[in-house]
Amino acid sequence: MGKTRDWSQIYAIYGIEQKHTLFFLLLHAIAFSTLSTVFFFYFNPICVFLESFLFSSSAAARFSAGFFGAVTALSAVCLFFAAANFFYSAVPLRYEMAQRMVGSVVDWSSVKTALDLGCGRGILLNAVATQLKKTGSSGRVVGLDRSMSTTLSTLRTAHIEGVQEYVTCREGDVRRLPFSDNYFDVVVSAVFLHTVGKEYGQKTVEAAAERTRVLGEAVRVLKPGGVGVVWDLVHVPEYVRRLQELRMEEIRVSKRVTAFMVKSHMVSFKKPSHQFVGSGEVRLDWRC
Repeated sequence: MGKTRDWSQIYAIYGIEQKHTLFFLLLHAIAFSTLSTVFFFYFNPICVFLESFLFSSSAAARFSAGFFGAVTALSAVCLFFAAANFFYSAVPLRYEMAQRMVGSVVDWSSVKTALDLGCGRGILLNAVATQLKKTGSSGRVVGLDRSMSTTLSTLRTAHIEGVQEYVTCREGDVRRLPFSDNYFDVVVSAVFLHTVGKEYGQKTVEAAAERTRVLGEAVRVLKPGGVGVVWDLVHVPEYVRRLQELRMEEIRVSKRVTAFMVKSHMVSFKKPSHQFVGSGEVRLDWRC
């Protein structure tokens, strides 16, 4: 496992991806807080204004002012809570889950090659690299991301963590992994798969097909006997069904973890060393 750290240390190294979402939530929380404060301190003048221009009775005006004041206050509380949960999920929880994912692989000393799909700024990637370093392995972990600028940022965090010699970053399409069959001992991915196919809409058949295609690619590049670990939001039951279809072994699903205001689970599995039906070996097409 990695070193014990507080959120400020993790944030100082990795920052937050999708900062605009956090700023959006905080900006609206502040706006609703300001509005609810105005309703609280200027309740009577607002009631007089509403009675003069919109309502015929003072009771209706007071009810409306109180209702809108309560709604804005409640909205502010919800938005501040959402912002806090987003920050917690993006920094401390992500780091904690990276340690759990690393811990779900029993033997790192025999790992020569590992892959992190959608590595982002490298919290999980560097956790894997740290484990390789800790066990004295000569292995390496490859981080794959869609953006070259992100991979450059990831290499910087690996240097800060002191594991740069164990890390390689590549830009590439996760739907068509640029690696040969049976290449990696371990494949991991954290809160990434749900973003694949989002251009079709999260609940569409097309998006589900894209996500399962990536999962099939992860299985394809995994060596027989290799281990996969995926932590993701919402769609984990879909992944479990696909892994069962692909005849993966030792499929395990963690307890629910609330992340980014939705449910998430970690699922681990092992690629079987042999696939037999009757007396003949079956060559499965993992890309299906």
